[in-house]
Amino acid sequence: QVQLVESGGGSVQAGGSLRLSCAASGFTFADSDMGWSRQAPGKACEWVSAVRRDGSTRYPDSVKGRFTISRDNAKNTVYLLMNSLKPEDTAVYYCVALRPGAWLWSCRGQGTQVTVSS
Repeated sequence: QVQLVESGGGSVQAGGSLRLSCAASGFTFADSDMGWSRQAPGKACEWVSAVRRDGSTRYPDSVKGRFTISRDNAKNTVYLLMNSLKPEDTAVYYCVALRPGAWLWSCRGQGTQVTVSS
């Protein structure tokens, strides 16, 4: 079965950085697009980054230029480097396995908490 284990969250001050990791298993990682989503209390789930099988990336405007997603197929791991963090980035962050050509975003699983203080 698909397992995605997120780690690396924590508490930082505004302007700080964090790097999240997601260890994947139970599926062919190299054949899957991968992404990160987040959900803040009382808010809807939103996507924050995606990396395709070929390594190309996509970001919403809210994080473009601050967040960088990457993948290591040898380690079945996807990363999210978050720089210039803002209080509005506070949320639980989730790793998502995405079917190529049919992305379906969700905020489910263990997740990792990111808290940014002003």
